[in-house]
Amino acid sequence: MQDWATRRRAIEDSRYLVSRAGPYGRWRKLVSRAIVTVLDGTLRLTPIYARGRQNALDLRKVGLDFELPGLPPAFDGYRILQLSDTHLDHFPELAPVARALLEGTEVDMLAVTGDIHGRPRAPIEHSTALLMEALAGVRVLGPRLAILGNHDPASMVGVLERAGFDVLVNRSIVLRRGDDALRVTGLDDVHSFYTEAALAALGDHEGEFRIALVHSAEVADDADAAGYALYLCGHTHGGQICLPGGRPLVTHLKRCRHAASGLWRQGRMLGYTSRGLGVSDLPMRFNTRGEVVVITLRRPAG
Repeated sequence: MQDWATRRRAIEDSRYLVSRAGPYGRWRKLVSRAIVTVLDGTLRLTPIYARGRQNALDLRKVGLDFELPGLPPAFDGYRILQLSDTHLDHFPELAPVARALLEGTEVDMLAVTGDIHGRPRAPIEHSTALLMEALAGVRVLGPRLAILGNHDPASMVGVLERAGFDVLVNRSIVLRRGDDALRVTGLDDVHSFYTEAALAALGDHEGEFRIALVHSAEVADDADAAGYALYLCGHTHGGQICLPGGRPLVTHLKRCRHAASGLWRQGRMLGYTSRGLGVSDLPMRFNTRGEVVVITLRRPAG
């Protein structure tokens, strides 16, 4: 973990970020943020801003059943609550809305797939406290897992651990029910902080049924090649601002762009890209809704 933190902070402090596709200049993010800041100030003067904020507050709870060949019998019916891209420091008003939506939810596993934080200079403890407020009414029978996203600094690990999460940074845990086992592998963000340790973690297994938690879909092909059955991610916000029909205008994916939103398949592997609970610097949504997702794992019939 110490070696990871050293490498992670070196990238955080450098002029470059690193994706699975290779290094890229940090200036691109700075330009993008400047454009969004100007756009935000302009839209505040129009009725579009209030409408977009209201759209962002219109969260939905999605229930999905995934039939997965090879799922161990003891995990048939296993329920996973996935939250992604909460960014609640950007839009704190979402926390009570999410809490009401999730009240009374009972699951076997909680999986937070990155970007708990939003504003670079905001305290990460505030973002985590708002996340815990949103989750206050949820009963989790098993592990509470989290991974880091491209907006989450290395120091977020300790804050999440103190909040009761097991933070998977390029490592796995094996869940057991009787003689059956299920391996969950969590990677550090592969969009901005990719290292070879991420691929090594995907290959670290002993043949168990496997689920990957990764902030973005950008190593979906690698996970499929490593034999994973299910890949849960976020990062794109489902586009956040989309064309009618939900087609994203921007996804911020450098690889595996077919996996920008919702359900998808990569080879033999099933994947789901959450549209996210929160929003980025632009606090609005159009033609895509924020969501929390309850996934039930099923063995194929027959």
